[in-house]
Amino acid sequence: MAPQPLNETQIGEVLSGLPGWAFGDDRLVREYTLDSHLAAVALLVHIATLQEQLDHHANLTVTYNQLGVAVNTHSVGGLVTELDTQLATRIEEIAAGHGAR
Repeated sequence: MAPQPLNETQIGEVLSGLPGWAFGDDRLVREYTLDSHLAAVALLVHIATLQEQLDHHANLTVTYNQLGVAVNTHSVGGLVTELDTQLATRIEEIAAGHGAR
C-alpha cells in the first residue's frame, strides 16, 4: 500500500514529540550542531544506515559541524507521510548518542 500524505494536524502531533524538528516547504526539517566536522559526518553515516534499513532517504547536508536533515516522500509528490515521521523519530533517537544538539 502506498504511503498517504499526512495533514497539518497529524504532522503537528508528531512534531510535538520531536523537539527541534519543524515543518516547512512540505518537509520535516532539523539542523543538528555537533562538536566537530568528524562528529557531524559520523552522525550522517549512522543516519545513512538507518535510511537503508527503512528504504527511505532524507536530504542530508553537512556544513563543518552542522548536519541538516530534510525529509519528505517523493512518491506522493514530495509531501510528508508516516515514512518521514518514522525516519525523523529514528534519527532523533540516535542523534544524542553522537553529541548532537
